[in-house]
Amino acid sequence: MNLRDEIATPEGKRRYVRTLFATIADRYDFITIALSYGQDRRWKRRLIGLVGPPRGLRVLDLATGTGDIAFALAERGAEVVGLDVTHRMIELAHAKRDRRIPARFLVGDMLALPFPSRSFDAVTVGYGLRNVPDLAVAIDEIARVVKPGGRLLSLDFNRPANGAVRWSYLAYLTVVGGALGWILHRDPDTYRYIPASLRTYPGAEGVAGMMRAQGFSRVDHLPVLGGLMSIHSALRD
Repeated sequence: MNLRDEIATPEGKRRYVRTLFATIADRYDFITIALSYGQDRRWKRRLIGLVGPPRGLRVLDLATGTGDIAFALAERGAEVVGLDVTHRMIELAHAKRDRRIPARFLVGDMLALPFPSRSFDAVTVGYGLRNVPDLAVAIDEIARVVKPGGRLLSLDFNRPANGAVRWSYLAYLTVVGGALGWILHRDPDTYRYIPASLRTYPGAEGVAGMMRAQGFSRVDHLPVLGGLMSIHSALRD
C-alpha cells in the first residue's frame, strides 16, 4: 500500500501518524530546523507573541513535541500543559525540562482532550492540526476546553491556493523529504508524509472556515514564508 492510500482514511492516518512520530521523535528537533532552514524558532516566537502577555494565563500546548512552545510560554510566566500523542516525544520533553520552569507534560489524544470544558485561557498548536485524523473533531475539542474570550493559535504548513505554486511546493517537499528520510531512516516515505498530508489538507482559508464553524470569531491566518506556512489566530466566543 502506498503512502497516500495509508493515510486516506481517519483510522489509517491515525495508525500511520502514531508510528511515524514514534520513529522520528529523537530527530524531531533537527528535522524542524532543517526543513525550515533555521526559521522554525522565529516562527514559534511569532506565534507565542500573539498569545499576548502570558503571565498568569493557563495555556494548553497541543502536539507539543519536545516542548519548545510550552517551555517558552512557561518561561514568560504562563501555567502550561503540553500534550502529545507520542509517548517518546513526552519523554524527550521531560528530559529537556528545567525544574525551575513550571511546565507539565502528558500523553494524550487531541481528539479526546482529558480536560474539563473551559479549562484554558489559550491553546497553542505547532504543526499539529494537519496531522489529526479528523480535523473538525480536533477543532471542536479545542473549542470545548478554551474559555470564552480565550485564543487558539496554530502554526502549520499551508496548502497554497495557486496551482502552480502548490505543485512546486509539494514537489520540493517530496524531493527534500525523501532525501532526508533515506539519509536518516533508510525510508524515503518518512518525510514524504508532509506533502502527502498537504494534498488532503484544506489549506489556511479552509481551516479558518472550520474554526468559525466551531465557535471561533476574529479568525485570521497570517502568511509565513510567503504563504507556504501559516499562523492561525482565533478568539473563542
